[in-house]
Amino acid sequence: MNLIDKRFAELKERGETAMIPFLTIGDPTIEASLELILEMERAGADLIELGVPYSDPLADGPVIQRSSERALLRKITIFDVIDVARQARSRGSKLPFILFTYYNPVLQIGLERIFKTMQENEISGIIIPDLPLEEDSETRAIAETYGVHLIPLVAPTSNERVKRIAAGARGFVYCVSSLGVTGERAEFFGGIEDFLSTVREAAKVPIVVGFGISNREQVQRFEKLCDGVVVGSAIVRTIESALHHFQEDAAHPEGLQQIGGFVGQLKGR
Repeated sequence: MNLIDKRFAELKERGETAMIPFLTIGDPTIEASLELILEMERAGADLIELGVPYSDPLADGPVIQRSSERALLRKITIFDVIDVARQARSRGSKLPFILFTYYNPVLQIGLERIFKTMQENEISGIIIPDLPLEEDSETRAIAETYGVHLIPLVAPTSNERVKRIAAGARGFVYCVSSLGVTGERAEFFGGIEDFLSTVREAAKVPIVVGFGISNREQVQRFEKLCDGVVVGSAIVRTIESALHHFQEDAAHPEGLQQIGGFVGQLKGR
């Protein structure tokens, strides 16, 4: 059984909503990313999105763009990100890992090779925001061969495509809560409740909300409407604000505590 399916089943049994942090791997260092994964798991994270640094991230706002730029200065590749998952697993992590990457790095490496490597390193899912439903058949088939869930994004602007995207989803449906790129927001798309209801009716898998969610109050709002909440920019910004706590070879305890405390607060601990 895929770890994503197992984790959502466990959470449903406990009546909990998944807390899913997003982390740009390699920001500020590979070693710090590894320690941050383990710290966020201790703080209550249920799944983790491992962001692959990318030079032209169309869906990402300025905070995540800056984190990608810092990681790319260290020449972090998709294989480095996958290896962090392997290291975290060897350190005892039980979390389902989801790779977040644009399509070009996957295409350059080759579908068979990337999904085989993901399977070998126990990465349970992948999100490719610039791969539309109409062009994902080959990627989806190879992903399923290797037991990896290709997780779709669905936005309020998807209109008549919402039901088709949701109906064929694996793992979960990632529902975009806001129009535009990622980033912290005070307000969300006005018809968000109706949009999530439409996705819920069409999907056979859990639904998760992301883009712009940045505090416990917003998490609580969405917990009533979905099965999981992704927090990205707010966590990446917190890491950015704690850069002075991180050293070249490891994460300073104060930096880890700051991030762990924030994730714990989001989870409601």
